[in-house]
Amino acid sequence: MIVIVCPGQGSQTPGFLDPWVAEPQFREHLEALSYCAELDLLKHGTTSDSDTIRDTKVAQPLIVAAGLLALKALLADGRRSFVGGVAGHSVGEITAAAASEILTEVDAVTLVRERGLAMAEAAALTPTGMSAVVGGDESELLGVLEALGLQPANFNGGGQVVVAGSLEALAQLPQVAPRGARVIPLQVAGAFHTRFMQPAVDRLTEVARGLTPHDPTLPIWSNRDGGVVDSGDEFLRLLVGQVSSPVRWDRCMASFAAAGVTGIIEVAPAGALTGLAKRGLKGVPSVAIKTPDDLPPAIELLTGAVA
Repeated sequence: MIVIVCPGQGSQTPGFLDPWVAEPQFREHLEALSYCAELDLLKHGTTSDSDTIRDTKVAQPLIVAAGLLALKALLADGRRSFVGGVAGHSVGEITAAAASEILTEVDAVTLVRERGLAMAEAAALTPTGMSAVVGGDESELLGVLEALGLQPANFNGGGQVVVAGSLEALAQLPQVAPRGARVIPLQVAGAFHTRFMQPAVDRLTEVARGLTPHDPTLPIWSNRDGGVVDSGDEFLRLLVGQVSSPVRWDRCMASFAAAGVTGIIEVAPAGALTGLAKRGLKGVPSVAIKTPDDLPPAIELLTGAVA
């Protein structure tokens, strides 16, 4: 069973779409997505600098658009029938919703545009940030976070937890973190997937009322608890609420394993989730689609699953 995974914010790098837009079909597709997003995604994916594409309201549409480019090529010519399921990490859940046909591309880009704007505005209300904690005892870490007023934002598996909250509390964390833990500050301007994002949830709830989700045509796992969701309406509800709730990618990977995963394909901008899979799903083959040159090995892994 091959699972397609869709990355979240932080996976983008300057110029990462250069190899894609060199091919006319991908350039035309990106231009159409730019129109829907009301952003020049072509410029942001090729010439914009790191500070520009780190901006939440730019980063999120850019990441989803990149995933949609890769998905269209990967699943062409009837290859959807080889897919065992899909899942996305954080904003990648919107890409996954499009892959499973819960949302059309237009609705996916509309939603991610509003998500990026809403989360950027929520982040601007209070100075907050995020840090990755690698290693150490997880239960001890959760106690430390509670004492500092911090929250877990992403349980990524493989001993990695991303935490979020006030900058002052994050600055104290390295001194009181569990033994053996490394604390790595992240270059993000907000405490995503925590209570600080509640204003964004309120706004996106209204946006979601204007969308028409369909039930998934591929199995899709939710960041909420790693469970499969059969209803498009329910997945959209969970997707909106996830903005202020922890991403349980550890549970998603556990669900992949329980379902009998035999391969992982990560769509662009790829690398982060296949990296986590190497630790959390040891021995499972994976392909990260970073450029169009990665499509042939991805297609081989996908179609070779049912030979």
